[in-house]
Amino acid sequence: MSYVSPFTGDVVQPTDVSYISLSIANTSLQLVWPSTSTTSTDVAARIIEITATGTSYLLMPPANQASVGQDALIRNIGATTFTVKDFDGINTIVTIPAGEAQYIYITENADEQGTWGIIAFGIGSSGADAATLAGYGLLAIGPTLNQSHPVTTFSSGITAVAADRASAYAWTGGAGTLTLTLAATLGDNWFMFLRNSGTGTLTVACSGSDTINASASIILQPTDSCIIVCSGTIFYTVGLGRSTQFAFTQLSKAVSTGTYTLTASEASNVIQKYTGALIADVTIVVPSTVQVYYILNETTGAYTVTITTGSGSTAILTTGTQATLVCDSVNLYNANTILAGASTISLQNGAAASPSLNFSSEPTTGVFRPAAGQFGIAILGVQKFMLTANGIESGTFS
Repeated sequence: MSYVSPFTGDVVQPTDVSYISLSIANTSLQLVWPSTSTTSTDVAARIIEITATGTSYLLMPPANQASVGQDALIRNIGATTFTVKDFDGINTIVTIPAGEAQYIYITENADEQGTWGIIAFGIGSSGADAATLAGYGLLAIGPTLNQSHPVTTFSSGITAVAADRASAYAWTGGAGTLTLTLAATLGDNWFMFLRNSGTGTLTVACSGSDTINASASIILQPTDSCIIVCSGTIFYTVGLGRSTQFAFTQLSKAVSTGTYTLTASEASNVIQKYTGALIADVTIVVPSTVQVYYILNETTGAYTVTITTGSGSTAILTTGTQATLVCDSVNLYNANTILAGASTISLQNGAAASPSLNFSSEPTTGVFRPAAGQFGIAILGVQKFMLTANGIESGTFS
């Protein structure tokens, strides 16, 4: 009998089974090659679909009964993972989770177990492996791709780079800066989420000549948040807003000596009243944020209360005085530069050591009221002059 095709002159290959669907339930199923069996229906077809339940195994036929390159595409169409092993179940070839497909083929056939190659065919119609496809902003959950915005907290300055695409960053420090990489480097459609959860201002600064919202930088106050998007040439923010609700609240804090650093909660009070008997000068450190403060110094004693952010210009209040201060996140400024309209100014009596009208850089020099009907001038805490209804008084002034 001839095994050579009269049409091609090639050797006639054994007949294949192209497709078979099998079920396995808590057992192992031994396959046979179509060319070696005339009775078994559990044959190793070119495409095999398996429905498995429980702990199940699929055993391939002896490798030495087939040629190198003999192959099978095995697809798990059930809901349970099963394992494919070589002949007699000695070695695992591949484990196939539900919904996945694996292509296996013989690379060595010296014995029944042989050596098998494996190519992952992917999952369902999406084919490949979702984890391989997932880039920045995507997360593989099983066979699907899902949006991903991992949150990173930071309290010292950083530079946002390409790998930060779709990431969410939360600032947790005082005053700080986030620098954006050049827009041309990040490219069109790069974006990130940003929130200021800290106690100070967060500056978002561009690199080079780039701009964000038409400026070289923007400032996020505590609790501000936004999405930063890149066009490839400039940056924009989406959803950057401020709270429309505003209410005056008051902090009443007793002080005596030394430095007091306000918490974020304390500093959120626009009106701040300081009380207590001072035994030395007091310093109040407010957060590095843009804010307006109404300060009332109701302490007693011949000492001062200084308001500062820790750097820049400060404001010094003597006992019994008040001030409206504007903070630009670094400096503290007197909010009143002129008096407009009808008004009167009333001062506390003061004393030589703490004149009612004095100088911020020299609070012990100024004018005060020594007693009824008297006008005094003090220099460096010492009374030098007094005027009464009778004229200039002379006498015991140094």
